[in-house]
Amino acid sequence: MTTAPLRSPSTAGPGRPSYAIFTLARAHRAFAAGMLRDLGLHPGQELLLMQLFDRDGQTQSELLESVGLNHSTVSKSLRRMQEAGLLTREPAEHDRRVQLVRLTDKGRAMREPIEAMWSALERVSVQHLDADAVESFIAQARLIEKAIVQRDQTASRSECTTTE
Repeated sequence: MTTAPLRSPSTAGPGRPSYAIFTLARAHRAFAAGMLRDLGLHPGQELLLMQLFDRDGQTQSELLESVGLNHSTVSKSLRRMQEAGLLTREPAEHDRRVQLVRLTDKGRAMREPIEAMWSALERVSVQHLDADAVESFIAQARLIEKAIVQRDQTASRSECTTTE
């Protein structure tokens, strides 16, 4: 079933770019989730695998930092992935409290299917854009991301000073 893009409600009028980002992110995530389901993965698990493809044997903390997800989400994802036989977690030699995450053969075998999925997602996502438009989109998205991250950091600092 194909659906048309969502029409903006009148209350989103003052925030048209934000509503466009919301609907884009929602559509992109739904499309990617379907492809991940076909691979037996949940959204976000591919990001963890991709980090491990680049450098196997990372700590949970390193993975957490690299994907930008919260601790409980990463921990739950790693547990599910371990139960699925994609990775192992073991205490580090230098500190038994630190968990090292390593790919299994089954996990390493996910590299090509994930690369193919990512390529298909990209082809569909940018099919109506030329190379300049793609580069412009990426640059604009980074600026928006930077503004939001800086705003979050500023808000966090001001909350810390008001609670002390």
